[in-house]
Amino acid sequence: MAVFVLDKRKTPLMPCSEKRARQLLVRGRAVVHKVRPFTIRLKDRLAADSTFQPLQTKIDPGSKITGLAVVREDEQQPERQVVLCLFELIHRGFQIKQALEQRRAFRRRRRNQLRYRAARFDNRTKPKGWLAPSLQHRVDTTVDWVQRIIKLTPITSIQQELVRFDTQRLDNPEISGVEYQQGTLLGYEVREYLLEKWGRACAYCGTQDVPLQIEHIHPKSQGGSNRISNLTLACHQCNQAKNNQPIAVFFEQDKGLKRRLKKQGLSAEKQLGRVLKQCKKPLKDAAAVNATRWALLNALKQIDLPVLTGTGGQTKFNRQRLGIPKTHALDAVCVGQIEQIEGWQRPTLTIKASGRGCYQRTRLDRFGFPRGYLMRQKSVQGFQTGDLVKAEVPSGKKAGIHTGRVAIRKTGSFNIQLPDQIIQGISWKYCRMLQRGDGYGYHQTSTVLRT
Repeated sequence: MAVFVLDKRKTPLMPCSEKRARQLLVRGRAVVHKVRPFTIRLKDRLAADSTFQPLQTKIDPGSKITGLAVVREDEQQPERQVVLCLFELIHRGFQIKQALEQRRAFRRRRRNQLRYRAARFDNRTKPKGWLAPSLQHRVDTTVDWVQRIIKLTPITSIQQELVRFDTQRLDNPEISGVEYQQGTLLGYEVREYLLEKWGRACAYCGTQDVPLQIEHIHPKSQGGSNRISNLTLACHQCNQAKNNQPIAVFFEQDKGLKRRLKKQGLSAEKQLGRVLKQCKKPLKDAAAVNATRWALLNALKQIDLPVLTGTGGQTKFNRQRLGIPKTHALDAVCVGQIEQIEGWQRPTLTIKASGRGCYQRTRLDRFGFPRGYLMRQKSVQGFQTGDLVKAEVPSGKKAGIHTGRVAIRKTGSFNIQLPDQIIQGISWKYCRMLQRGDGYGYHQTSTVLRT
């Protein structure tokens, strides 16, 4: 991953390689400005004395994870791009939704059961363009990270994946109604819907990375419909073996299916229940993206940079044509008009939105009443929960160097969150501040190869 570079007045310069950054730090020409994402600041350079190349921030919005990428464009061939940085931003919209639902239930309990209070929901109005807090969070965090990247690199343009490719609407802009729903768009939309809904794997045996066929759960020859709730995806082997059998009979009698499930540690009964439950599940993630994509575009337009848009069809076409694995960050790289991509085999910085704490100072019981009180001060010995620290423990069971996010206690005995475990009971005296908490957790991961 490229290293961000600032001049001595904190103006962004072109990113450099890790080797170059190490040389500048060893020679004393630069200092560490930020640990995550890693940024250095030069002591002897101004932006006016530097040369720049066109850089672009690309965005692949998602419901749970949004992919971000910084690419360098070739001045002679803009379609030829070099990947500099990859990011995956994990949203916490679901946690926000749960917290609001819990708060609403507690309020109803306290207000309605303990005393009468007249309804006030008709008195409130919502402004135009209002989004639910869990959806607005996705827009805000994405725009926040685009602005952070702009402060660290001389970005010249922004590109966002906006809509799917719709050939039928292009051929006939006036088409609508049943004619539109049953035209050439139908097969594309249905297949993409099913791929997202069933996790791009065979719904029966769970096999991945194989060609998948659209399958009727309740056989059409026995009265099954073409409704989306009756469709799933199956590999060729499962599709042929099931034929026109009812799904319950297929799971009960087919020995080949049971053998394939056993290799994956699954039972036929549990897999049958999963299929029947999943077939009626709505695609909430797609609805969340559809609700926020235009709000995100309008928010990006407020930044003083050109904003370009691409389509999902373009992204998928570019990825398959160039043989690039499917990850959220690499999907962002493939947004827009591209002929060639270089340097995509880079590690990805995973950014998890964790929030900055809450105002709640009590623990509640299941009825919504206080059962305990939290500490009143927000910091202990200069540390706050969420700060990135480095603890050097000299002796004992926890001896060693531990780097991670800290959770403070009033006693001064802290917990440190590592990528795979939590180290408890570390004294504040052994901790050294690396970076103040900013509401996000960071983890460096390598590119995951999956198609």
